[in-house]
Amino acid sequence: MKKFFKLGVTALLSLGLLAGCGSDDKQVLVMGTSADYPPFESIDEATGEIVGFDVDLARYITEELGYEFEVRDMDFNGLIPALEGGRVDFVLAGMTPRPDRLERADFSDIYHEANNLIVSKADSGIETVEDLAGKAIGVQLGSIQEEEAEGVVAPEVDGLQIEKRNRIPELIQEIIAGRIDAAIIEDTVAKGYLERYEELSSFLLPHTEEAGSAIAFPKGSELLEPFNEVLNEMKENGKLEELILKWFDE
Repeated sequence: MKKFFKLGVTALLSLGLLAGCGSDDKQVLVMGTSADYPPFESIDEATGEIVGFDVDLARYITEELGYEFEVRDMDFNGLIPALEGGRVDFVLAGMTPRPDRLERADFSDIYHEANNLIVSKADSGIETVEDLAGKAIGVQLGSIQEEEAEGVVAPEVDGLQIEKRNRIPELIQEIIAGRIDAAIIEDTVAKGYLERYEELSSFLLPHTEEAGSAIAFPKGSELLEPFNEVLNEMKENGKLEELILKWFDE
């Protein structure tokens, strides 16, 4: 009996020590993103780190919930499969919760709204959607802009050719090199490129709904509710507005 009692006490003490050791260790959540979408996310050329509005947003929420987080960069069209395959815990990448994505992932409340622009060379003569007739327009593969091009613009423009690329910088370089005539890019993202390249110009893509960005989670994720709670607190306490001013209005 004494032997069994000692074994039982030893087991309990061992469990207690393990629990004590684990209590100081924060769980690490993996954030999936496509770091080609400034100011939402991009790679800092000086440090090589992924920075941006979405990164700061993720950092704030995870800290509030007692987690640490790391960022994993990949092509945009690989983000939902990464969620489904358990390679990331959530996605922050300026992603719009469109119907096909809602079938494969759960989404938080909207944290940012934006519109789409047609970006082209300033001397291209492209000033309206009608001017795209017979031309090539670029979109990011797997993006809401791809859906806009195929579902809204192409049916109204004769001879429109849609070119798809993995990354936004690829689209910009294709325009500058003359390999495509224009691209559909979210206004917040396009702003930086328009300021950097004087030869580019843009106009608002009309008759399209605002594209809202939300955080994506695997179906049934327990993270959805607590993330939403912190996100709504940020809207109320002004923290979200601080991040918007930091990244979008510099």
